[in-house]
Amino acid sequence: MTHRLSPVGLDFAESAPLRMVFAAEVSAPPEAVYTALADDVGSWCAWFTGVSRITPTDGGKGRSVRLTGGTRFVESILAAERPEHYAYRVDETNAPGLRALLEDWRLTPVTSGTLVRWTFAADGPAPFRSMMQLSRPMLGRAFRDSMRQLDRRLVGV
Repeated sequence: MTHRLSPVGLDFAESAPLRMVFAAEVSAPPEAVYTALADDVGSWCAWFTGVSRITPTDGGKGRSVRLTGGTRFVESILAAERPEHYAYRVDETNAPGLRALLEDWRLTPVTSGTLVRWTFAADGPAPFRSMMQLSRPMLGRAFRDSMRQLDRRLVGV
């Protein structure tokens, strides 16, 4: 059953009851990483672990996402600032216990390419937050694996 989530803003990335921040360096330049995140939305299935389908909606103002386990998200893009910032919030999902979810991507040029920082900001009841904290190592591994796959896709490393 699909339910609506709280319509949080960008500030939720800093104020959410549950915040997980992951970072990784990739060889690709920020512009190429940004293009993969924001413009080539359909390619996420090829590099982001767990994403089975993703399509832009509302003329590119939103996205429809399906994960391999069957979880679905309807998202709104909140920031599309080329090439350093991309963020979206989940408006609807079939995931139980979730009250709010925002994902914030920050891209910083570094000598070797790009530092990618991903903030996963969420709210839900205490059992949900506890479960997510326990999942932190798995989510971090999925992020790092996804960044390696993205880098191979973009620069053939």
